[in-house]
Amino acid sequence: MSQIFRLTRTVEFNHCDPAGMVFYPRYFEMISATIERFLADAVDYSWTDMGVFSGGMGTPMGRIEVRFANPSYLGDDLDFDLSLSRLGSASATFAIRCSCADQTRFDCTATIIHAETGGGSSAPWPAPVRDRMGAYVTTNDETTKKTTA
Repeated sequence: MSQIFRLTRTVEFNHCDPAGMVFYPRYFEMISATIERFLADAVDYSWTDMGVFSGGMGTPMGRIEVRFANPSYLGDDLDFDLSLSRLGSASATFAIRCSCADQTRFDCTATIIHAETGGGSSAPWPAPVRDRMGAYVTTNDETTKKTTA
C-alpha cells in the first residue's frame, strides 16, 4: 500500500473573496505549496536543495487539472492528501484531494517536470529522490478502491 502525504492548512482572509469563500486562483497556490512541502518534507528534496534560484534544478508545472466540488470558507481547515499516480524518469503526476471534515472541496491532477532552471531541458530525478518518491505511487488497485469507496 502506498503512502499518502497530508498537509493541513487553515483558510485565511487573504485566500478569500468578498463573500468569504476561497477565490479559486488561491487553490492553485495551495496546490503548489502542497507539492513544495511534499518534496521538502517527505522526499527531502527542497527547492533550496535543487538550487532553484542559483542555476540548478526546478519543478515547473507541465499540466494541471482541477475539478471543484464544494466551496471553502474563511477558517476552514483543509486537508490536502497527495499521492503519485505516475512517476516518470523526469516527471511526476500527483493526485491531490482537498477536503474539509470529510467533504471533498476539489480533486486535482498535476504533473511537474524536473528541469534545469532558466528554460533548460528536463533531467532525470536523482536516484535517491526518485526512490523516496516511489513510496507514494498509488497502484491501479488502490486508485480503484478510492474511486469506488
